[in-house]
Amino acid sequence: MSTVAYRVTHQTVYAYSGDVVHSHQLLHLAPRETERQTCVAHTISIDPPPTHSAVDVDSFGNPITRLEFDRPHQRLDVTTEMSVEVRGNADRVLKSEPWERVRTQLMYSGRPPGAERLEAMRYRAESPHVRIKQLFTDYAAGCFPAGRSVIDCADSLMHKLHDEMTYAPGETSVSTSLLEVLDKKRGVCQDYAHLMIACLRSRGLAARYVSGYLRTVPPAGQKALVGADASHAWVSVWCPLAGWVEFDPTNGVRADKDHITVAWGRDFSDVSPLRGVIVGGGQHQLSVRVTVTPLDGPMTAE
Repeated sequence: MSTVAYRVTHQTVYAYSGDVVHSHQLLHLAPRETERQTCVAHTISIDPPPTHSAVDVDSFGNPITRLEFDRPHQRLDVTTEMSVEVRGNADRVLKSEPWERVRTQLMYSGRPPGAERLEAMRYRAESPHVRIKQLFTDYAAGCFPAGRSVIDCADSLMHKLHDEMTYAPGETSVSTSLLEVLDKKRGVCQDYAHLMIACLRSRGLAARYVSGYLRTVPPAGQKALVGADASHAWVSVWCPLAGWVEFDPTNGVRADKDHITVAWGRDFSDVSPLRGVIVGGGQHQLSVRVTVTPLDGPMTAE
């Protein structure tokens, strides 16, 4: 299993037209430890310094930072730097159960489901940005023939979205409905991920939204992945026998050593990199810069 070491810098700047006199912010900007990823070092720099800050874990197990500002400011600069090691696993041969059997396992039976199934059930129902609709079931019907493994179904759905959708930055926002995305088949990684999740959940399967980053500069001879130089999103599907398997419909590939995980939840609303409540501020301008740099050799914490 090959390993790639990365250093990631993610800068978010809010410039306000007036004074923000008080605000609370919630940050998902620390890398999550997973079976294929290790965090070696992580720091967050904040200007102006918050009045209060606390490190915590959210209900999905993601590391978070809570901030409070009670002094007037017209600019907020949050820069996170992390060093991680990511292990590749996309070439592993994985087996999973037929999708109909997995769907049955996720149905309410009146009996204790066990910890693993109970965790999967959290990602089976509707969420703020993902509705369960017959339209999504019908759109993905060809990807779910009888008896096919859930991994193969998810692979087929991933490639269908990759082939039929057009990556179009600026044409959608977080408020764009999935029905509109399905109709126009245009959007960004967030839309690809939400639509794939909607198709899976509408068929009774469990899928979660994964946020993170992509390698900025590809290895020699390979094309750059779509969605680099910004936060990225992909999908993790519950596939009994194999566990949770990650799919990137924007690029039509399994998530591998080019994908760096920050957080996961039901949809984008659970893992937004930075969100909060402010008093004052007027209009604002947002700028985001992300750089992902591969490093030679293993890293040690500084």
